[in-house]
Amino acid sequence: MRIIIRYFFRTLRLVLTPFMLLNEKLSTPKSMTRTPDEQARADLASKQLALYQFSACPFCIKVRKEIARLGLNIETRDAQHDQQHRSDLEAGGGHIKVPCLRIKREDGSEQWLYESGDIKAWLQKRFETA
Repeated sequence: MRIIIRYFFRTLRLVLTPFMLLNEKLSTPKSMTRTPDEQARADLASKQLALYQFSACPFCIKVRKEIARLGLNIETRDAQHDQQHRSDLEAGGGHIKVPCLRIKREDGSEQWLYESGDIKAWLQKRFETA
């Protein structure tokens, strides 16, 4: 019975994934406008960030939409299909859970921020202009 349930959910994921990705593409908001200097500062700060994610994860989609809305160029790392990124996430963050934002600080230390709501709040506090 357990194997039937497992295959049912795998099949359901395979069927729903294209629709979730299409919905993300169609509903992603336009990015906020910044002056060229502000955008350059945001791009520089974004280089210190990396989002570990799965492509069809609804919580990851939520974070990617916020990244697009804020007009950020944050590297996304596929922790589902890329074994190196998966290993880095487990070694740095402590466990394999997405979405996870890796924040590299100026002193060289790293912070691993989990939970889509926390990531969105941190990005808004850090990058949203008043």
